[in-house]
Amino acid sequence: MTESEFNQQIDATLLQIEEALDECEIDIDYENSSGILTLTFDNGSQIIINRQLPTRQLWLAARSGGYHFDFEAELQQWLCDSGAEPLRLLLNRCASEQAGEAVELSW
Repeated sequence: MTESEFNQQIDATLLQIEEALDECEIDIDYENSSGILTLTFDNGSQIIINRQLPTRQLWLAARSGGYHFDFEAELQQWLCDSGAEPLRLLLNRCASEQAGEAVELSW
């Protein structure tokens, strides 16, 4: 994946997450600043999603730990490099843990 393709894919993914947050029934604040998406929960905890250009990865930092994702072109999704869990499922799990209730983001 070229640098340009990587940046386009990250930008599209962050936009999809933002749109899913707008549709979510649970109030989760978010801010996208220079490609770093910060989700803030009512209890003050945060999830941070950002790009890592040198490794061509998307990184997610949550209370439960840090996760690194590689884009799988054939599946058209980001998969965790330690277990192949899709970004959507892992983000929903982390968000649910931090919100204290079930969060179901779809994109």
